[in-house]
Amino acid sequence: MKLYPINAGNFKLDGGAMFGVVPKSLWQRTNPADQNNMIDIASRCLLIEDGNKLILIDTGMGDKQSDKFFGYYNLWGDDSLDVSLNKHGFHRDDITDVFLTHLHFDHCGGCIQWNKAKTGYEPAFKNAHFWSNKDHWKWATEPNRRERASFLKENILPIEASGQLKFTAITKDNALANSELGFDILFVDGHTDKQMLPIITYQEKSIVFMADLLPTAGHLPLPYIMSYDTRPLLTLNEKERFLNLAAENNYHLFLEHDAHNEIITVKKTDKGVRLNESLSIKDIF
Repeated sequence: MKLYPINAGNFKLDGGAMFGVVPKSLWQRTNPADQNNMIDIASRCLLIEDGNKLILIDTGMGDKQSDKFFGYYNLWGDDSLDVSLNKHGFHRDDITDVFLTHLHFDHCGGCIQWNKAKTGYEPAFKNAHFWSNKDHWKWATEPNRRERASFLKENILPIEASGQLKFTAITKDNALANSELGFDILFVDGHTDKQMLPIITYQEKSIVFMADLLPTAGHLPLPYIMSYDTRPLLTLNEKERFLNLAAENNYHLFLEHDAHNEIITVKKTDKGVRLNESLSIKDIF
């Protein structure tokens, strides 16, 4: 097995929204904001080469939305999904499976692109299966009013129409599940219903793709929870359980949205679970 970081682009989000009830005087120590209160955010995806499978976890926003849409997110940097794939010697058509932690636009937007005539949409990975789960798919295609703006139909419905959609099994009480793709899945419900966190065993290490359970290293303290989460008290409980396990088992946490910390480990302290080490991906992979 080989792992490759795939940076699908960088953007900015409002720091207050990213940290909920936590005062700016506290969160800006780890996530400094610009003059518009925006903080740096990455779309750091993960590519797994395992035998004849080439599995991409999440895809970033994609590029099919309007300039007005992208104007809300202050895109920055030169990274893109294609550039990052090419850097490692791969092309979109090589991807056999796209695993989607959840269907918010910044995680699945890159799945779908305009067709050549710009008259409709088509899969951006023509040879891949797209993996979700039935509960989250229903949640996303029948969205509540709070999340509706994050579940964009043009990102989601063409996946089903393509015939390339597959569902992974859901375990009772969100117990750890074995996926069809060779890694374990932890289901969490606080951010959105049935978000899936891959846990990959690599060179005797457990690499956990954190998605939106832990957006950045700055979110380690338990009350530091995004305003985007639909069930913040549930997120708090899920974070506490997971971070204790991560500290006890020396999990390596792959941060999808932290523009400045790629992989971290954590430790227990008198103040709770806190940062142990911030590691470069090249030190692990």
